Amino acid sequence: MKVLVLGGGVIGVSCAYFLAKAGHEVVVLERREDVALETSFGNAGEVSPGYSAPWSSPGMVIKAIKWLMMEHRPLVLWPKLDPLLWSWVVKLLANCNETSYERNKGRMLRLAEYSRDCLRELRADTGISYDERAQGTLQMFRSQKQLDAAGADMAVLERFGVPYTLFDRNGCIGKEPALGHVRDKVVGGLWLPGDETGDCFKFTRSLAAMAAELGVEFRFGTRIKGLVHDGTHVLGVDTDTGLISADACLVAMGSYSPQLLRPLGIDLPIYPVKGYSITVPITDPQGAPESTVMDETHKVAVTRLGARVRVGGTAELAGFNLDLRAPRRRTLEHVVTDLFPHAGDVGKASFWTGLRPMTPDGTPILGATAYPNLFLGTGHGTLGWTMAAGTGRVMADLISGRSPDIDMTGLGLERYVC
Repeated sequence: MKVLVLGGGVIGVSCAYFLAKAGHEVVVLERREDVALETSFGNAGEVSPGYSAPWSSPGMVIKAIKWLMMEHRPLVLWPKLDPLLWSWVVKLLANCNETSYERNKGRMLRLAEYSRDCLRELRADTGISYDERAQGTLQMFRSQKQLDAAGADMAVLERFGVPYTLFDRNGCIGKEPALGHVRDKVVGGLWLPGDETGDCFKFTRSLAAMAAELGVEFRFGTRIKGLVHDGTHVLGVDTDTGLISADACLVAMGSYSPQLLRPLGIDLPIYPVKGYSITVPITDPQGAPESTVMDETHKVAVTRLGARVRVGGTAELAGFNLDLRAPRRRTLEHVVTDLFPHAGDVGKASFWTGLRPMTPDGTPILGATAYPNLFLGTGHGTLGWTMAAGTGRVMADLISGRSPDIDMTGLGLERYVC
């Protein structure tokens, strides 16, 4: 079967690879000149199933107000008359209760844990290398209040069999020795040993090369204008080079997926949430993190990627704006110099931004649509890298007519269809 994969980020490339492994003829359409040049390029570097959790949580409104008042704030909202934004916010708020939080976190953990296992299998089978480390994530708490609040997350982790350890200050420093230089800033932390790290850009480039060896065709510089259909089936994709027909289409265009699908009557509640990162060259390996330290106060992840430290965070609601804003860089610089003052030279850091495709409940939208040959693999939010390998395997199974290895309940578009 000929399958068109729309989008050349980590999700699209992972889907293309597994579809090719399943024996399909695969063509990837990407508007940029190579893969992984947008949201997959400079993310925080975490493969973190243990840290998979929806934004929409109990007490989120109070947290958001506090975040907006901070000097180095995790959340930035640019007030604008955007009905899509406010509709998305209303849906998010509707999920800010205990029942919805546990349900959504459980869905996310199910896919994220499976995806981590698929990534390990892929690494063992192919030898793919991407500055990977399998040394866990430390969710670091600066206050006793944060430490006390970890109980709710631990209960969900326990229910789904996700390993964790709650550390005091000395336990955190034992896992991340460089924090010993700033021990007074650390109260405790939640250690997630099953998490990994790695460079998503390097991974996607390498996997694309492997997919090409399997016969996947990448058509770069191709602008997608719309989907052509007869009312019941998608016939192909209208591009700036003409119509490209196929037996099936898989939409993996991240934040841009809703625009493509709206004319077909498919309404995806996905909004672009802008994130930032800096990449700092390491000057003192002993002063850098061993893996990922997530600063719970600022919601910023500090991750070691080979000879670099990637510092990623901030959630900015500003539509499709891609301006690099200096205050966001200052926040990232503050966190890394505050926790790892000897790690590297922030003056030589590169600065990046990208759009995360976020759903109101935090869970991606995977699977079929009302059009039998049109499939979705989008809406992964901050967890595209974490969920990429599992998404690729699941979508290849679904398109091939096989039952995936995991329960797909709650992961599809049907949860938003009245």
